[in-house]
Amino acid sequence: MDVKIGTFNLNNLFSRFDFQGVIDALHGAPAEDVSFHYEFTDPADVRIRTFHGRLVKAKDEADTRTIAERIKEMDVDVLAVQEVENIDILRKFNREHLDGMYATQVLIEGNDPRFIDVGILSNLPVGAISSYQTRVDPSDPAERVFSRDLLEVEILNASRSRKLFTLFNTHLKSNFVPFNEDQDTGHAAANERRRRQAAAIAQIIAERMRPRSSYVLTGDMNDGPDSPFLAPFVNDSEIALHNALTNPAETRPPKPESTGPGPQTTAWTHRFKPSGQPPKFELYDQIWLSPSLRDKQTGAMIGRRKNHKGDGSDHDPAWITLRL
Repeated sequence: MDVKIGTFNLNNLFSRFDFQGVIDALHGAPAEDVSFHYEFTDPADVRIRTFHGRLVKAKDEADTRTIAERIKEMDVDVLAVQEVENIDILRKFNREHLDGMYATQVLIEGNDPRFIDVGILSNLPVGAISSYQTRVDPSDPAERVFSRDLLEVEILNASRSRKLFTLFNTHLKSNFVPFNEDQDTGHAAANERRRRQAAAIAQIIAERMRPRSSYVLTGDMNDGPDSPFLAPFVNDSEIALHNALTNPAETRPPKPESTGPGPQTTAWTHRFKPSGQPPKFELYDQIWLSPSLRDKQTGAMIGRRKNHKGDGSDHDPAWITLRL
């Protein structure tokens, strides 16, 4: 059987509302007998979500439709997603924008203060689910190592009689440094956090998987595959991961650049243009295979954007095909 596995950063898939309230009258009442009108008259019962002083808003409806169309075009069996607010919005997105395309949605609330979590959409049955959000670095046991999470999900065959592979999905530390902070110090700290996260991933996979286990590591790594800060899992000889996106095909050629050279390879999912400089192209969104799956890969693809800033997301989705 052929199985398509993808990864896509959905770029702030937030819901429209965030409020909390205490409604004692509803406690213990049968659902069919309940009718109520709720007024936001008490400020203590309302939370306004902000991040770095800015209001957190719902994702633009047009952008939401655009990423949904891109996912439909991918038509993968299992999709790892990043930057989703919660399980309810992932279910709503699948129901209303993907027309119920995926039978199973998985998301566990992680550590990010901006509420961006990692999740899974799958048309194959799902087995055990594990979160490593509470994992700590032994050198700093007072702090959780993952700024979001590492999510582990077993993917089963259609009859649920055996496990096809284990999928690890993550979203590593961002390169963003607030403008009111020292940029060099901030970037150095972010790089070191990402290196520690990469080391934790290597350790977890080595603990959880056997040498002949079938597993896939994917997600938004916020760094290229050759970065020294990803080296702890990229170069780990015990897990011996294989980069499945070394030479992917593209759904369309990239849009020509007017201010500098275009990408020199098809292996990129993120475009960043520093002020006054040519654009940079990085493979932030990655798919890594265990040694047992390396020879079962039959294809790799990038869903290329039409616009330089991205279509609904500043990341392009990537996916591979395995013959299992």
